[in-house]
Amino acid sequence: MAHLSATAQKQIEEIIARYKDETTPLMMILSDIQNEYGYIPLEVQELVSEKTGISVAEIYGVVTFYSFFSLKPKGKYVIGVCLGTACYVKGSQQVIDKFSEILNIKPGETSEDGLFTLDALRCIGACGIAPAITINGKVYPKVEVKQVPKIVEEYRSMGGAN
Repeated sequence: MAHLSATAQKQIEEIIARYKDETTPLMMILSDIQNEYGYIPLEVQELVSEKTGISVAEIYGVVTFYSFFSLKPKGKYVIGVCLGTACYVKGSQQVIDKFSEILNIKPGETSEDGLFTLDALRCIGACGIAPAITINGKVYPKVEVKQVPKIVEEYRSMGGAN
């Protein structure tokens, strides 16, 4: 989506049009775009601004404030490691450090092969099973550092499969 194709532009304009009667449509528009494309680059933010009259600064502020939105494409598998208090106390920092080491990426980055994105999350509400991680919404309870290589290998072996 780096340079918007005519098809992508038309589709984004259709998303924007869905919410023309809403008083505050921005979150719904951005959510639909994120769901459709997986990220919301500046070029798309500019198009949304042009079509809605909402400033690019306000749109950018929303996109960067909410962790659901992304400025860059995410990997096929998004690994979220909870760093909330309960998880942190039980070792989640070491877990995210191990993912970072194995995948050779920092939190917020995507691996070169496009398979993995590593995200540091605040409390995910799984304190009773701390430390917890999520991969594309699947929750892994009581994750230990020694389990990380096996988890990564499991997803690597699936590779491009859905």
